[in-house]
Amino acid sequence: MMGIDKLIFPPFETRIKKIDGKTAIFDRIRKKYIILTPEEWIRQHLIHFLINELKYPKSLISVEDGMNINKMQKRSDVIVYDRDGALFLVVECKSAKIKLTQKSMIQLSNYNQYYKAKFLVLTNGLQVIICKVDYITKSIEFLDQFPEFR
Repeated sequence: MMGIDKLIFPPFETRIKKIDGKTAIFDRIRKKYIILTPEEWIRQHLIHFLINELKYPKSLISVEDGMNINKMQKRSDVIVYDRDGALFLVVECKSAKIKLTQKSMIQLSNYNQYYKAKFLVLTNGLQVIICKVDYITKSIEFLDQFPEFR
């Protein structure tokens, strides 16, 4: 699907249908069909990975959450809350054709100025960059794997 078969996320059983001549994929978080773009393909793989492989609770995952940054309306791709309702993880998904760059990481960091999540994830489905943010020391640590959901 989408011409990409080497994603780092495992395949999952997709629900795909045509809507007004466009291909759509079922989003289990929003509980509706979403037009399938290359970025949406990555987002859906990531969501299924978080739920199926890492056992993140589906009820604590939000998609396309709105925020205002510098008086501009922005949307985060995926956010995960902890059991206390605090922001645990913010994810920025890119198309597999987009290289992960410093510019992408700055975009995610800017989003996190609003969210203040403990972990940041940037992925294009072929690579993933995971950071742990320490607000006391104002530093970030790059991680080799996704944080365990407690």
